[in-house]
Amino acid sequence: MDTTTYTAKLTDGPLEGRTITTEFLEGGDPRPRLEIPGAGKHYLYVRGSGLEFDGDGTQRPTAVEYRYLEAVFA
Repeated sequence: MDTTTYTAKLTDGPLEGRTITTEFLEGGDPRPRLEIPGAGKHYLYVRGSGLEFDGDGTQRPTAVEYRYLEAVFA
C-alpha cells in the first residue's frame, strides 16, 4: 500500500457510504477535515473516531471514518 494515502470513509450525510482516497498531512496524521466539491457547493466532513489498520505493524491507518458537518454553497 502507498504510505502517503489512505481511504476516507464517509459515514453519513449526502455522501454516506462513499469512500475517497486522500493524502496524509505532512507530519503523517490523517486530515482533520475534508472539503469535497459538489455542484455549486462543497461538503465539509470531519474526522471521526473510527480507524482501520492493515495489520502489518505500521503506525498509519489504512482507512479513517469521517462524519458530515455541513454543505457550503458557492
